[in-house]
Amino acid sequence: MRAGGLEFFTGTLDASSLLEKIEIFTRTAHYEPIRVLIIDDSRAQATHTERVLNNAGIVTQTLIEPIQAIGVLAEFQPDLIILDMYMPECLGTELAKVIRQHERYVSVPIIYLSAEDDLDKQLDAMGEGGDDFLTKPIKPSHLIATVRTRATRARSLKARIVRDSLTGLYNHTHSLQLLEDARFRALRDNRPLSFAMLDIDHFKQVNDTFGHPMGDRVIKSLALFLKQRLRKTDHIGRYGGEEFAVVLPDTPAEAACKVLNEIRQRFAEIRFPAQPQDLSCTFSCGITELTGNAEVKVLTQQADEALYRAKHGGRNRVERY
Repeated sequence: MRAGGLEFFTGTLDASSLLEKIEIFTRTAHYEPIRVLIIDDSRAQATHTERVLNNAGIVTQTLIEPIQAIGVLAEFQPDLIILDMYMPECLGTELAKVIRQHERYVSVPIIYLSAEDDLDKQLDAMGEGGDDFLTKPIKPSHLIATVRTRATRARSLKARIVRDSLTGLYNHTHSLQLLEDARFRALRDNRPLSFAMLDIDHFKQVNDTFGHPMGDRVIKSLALFLKQRLRKTDHIGRYGGEEFAVVLPDTPAEAACKVLNEIRQRFAEIRFPAQPQDLSCTFSCGITELTGNAEVKVLTQQADEALYRAKHGGRNRVERY
């Protein structure tokens, strides 16, 4: 520890425990800048707001035409929205109500930034979808602090909603939303997209023989293993029980099969300390690639069919639809 170490192990090194520690430290070190969407018909004001936030390390995107808001929201995925109160095409309050009609944006903080100084109108605006009201002109430090506080709290709440509590991976519902988003971008940009479903082999036997705490440990280890081996641009979810889902943008099925087959082989080498003997686990995997305009429901059905073939073909294997 005096030499600068953060952790040490005693006795026999447990690979699954090592993975957990590595994940904790890398997760703490990994920092994603706050993302803010600025909607303001005044390009000068929007540019000023953008410059202030950018100088504070906050990533921004500016939208001058509010009619494009929903499409930009889906693409940019902001942590927070800064919205002008009065715009020629619509009022900020009208746009806020439209945004709140979409379930996935219900919890995204909306901050009005306006010269309106009438308190009653400010309170009315906050009652129609807004979370805060800042009056122009505003000190840069005030704007930055408000944005950071609101966005950080929203991120924390969102993580609890979209993440699985055991593994920290995306939950079933959010995994499907991420697949839908990736499908939209793949079709728009004419890029490949693969989707994989994984299932731990003989998992019921693991629980029955070694107990549910060991089962949870195996699930957590596979989750960490996938996070360590896949790209930051890939989306990993716990689909349910011992089943996982992986969205691989810009990846044809052949490449996805190669990557997940390598992960399958490496995961099988992990030994979990247990009595009367150490435990090793494997998983089966089914992969499909987006073709034509296939909907999310079709992709999940195809991946599930490929997974079924992998299971009934002997397990511990990767099958392509």
